[in-house]
Amino acid sequence: MKAVLIVALKEVQEGLRNRWVVASSALLATLALTLSFLGSAPTGSVGAEPLDIVIVSLSSLTIFLVPLIALLISHDAVVGEVERGTMLLLLSYPLARWQVLTGKFLGHIAILAFATMVGYGVAAASLPLTGASITARSLTAFAAMIASSIALGGIFVAIGYLVSALAATRGAAAGAAIGVWLFFVLLFDMALLGVLVVDQGAIVSAHMLDAVLLFNPTDVYRLLNLAGSGSVGALAGMSGLAEASALSAPALLAALAAWTLLPLGAAGFAFARREL
Repeated sequence: MKAVLIVALKEVQEGLRNRWVVASSALLATLALTLSFLGSAPTGSVGAEPLDIVIVSLSSLTIFLVPLIALLISHDAVVGEVERGTMLLLLSYPLARWQVLTGKFLGHIAILAFATMVGYGVAAASLPLTGASITARSLTAFAAMIASSIALGGIFVAIGYLVSALAATRGAAAGAAIGVWLFFVLLFDMALLGVLVVDQGAIVSAHMLDAVLLFNPTDVYRLLNLAGSGSVGALAGMSGLAEASALSAPALLAALAAWTLLPLGAAGFAFARREL
């Protein structure tokens, strides 16, 4: 375990040196603050709690931004070090390959967690400046949103490792990472929406739709945050989807865990078989 923590600390130090921690935190904080102040304006007319509107805004931001940040910091975790020759040096120490991968994963999760908590925490802390009051229920939902956002980032870190372990060059890994982001964040839902419009409920049932949504981690995250709470779901326009879905919160959390463990395990298998 000590060896894993040493590798994790190395990744955090490299993130600080490469300005990933500062840049990610600043970007998330800037966008979160903008959405917080802009989103607090209509609360009086719709009777919604200010923090609920912030949760809806930040959840939508997370789906686009956090997976991209996660893939950018992880896509060259293996192939980049192989090309630079540092992987052979690292493995010359008494370290197993799974320890290297696990340590990198913990280090990158720490970077994402810090950036997310700082960036989104600033948005929540700024709400009292607008005169808004925050209830305990909204604060709990906000904390759950931050935790699930970090989990979503962990999924795409694991996918990034799988891409990195399979890619021949850093350029190929970068291209594949962008392709992965486009597929899960944009293309999957666009294709699904097109199918639903054409189908009109003739073939695709509610249970079948639930099963299809589990194949996209961003949809699992969206259901967990935007459809999981009544008031937040109403603001996001997803309360109807929440009522029609048979997926419970534990099932969605299990899906997030599976989406983390399966790519990470596959990355470990590919890394173990890779010639250095």
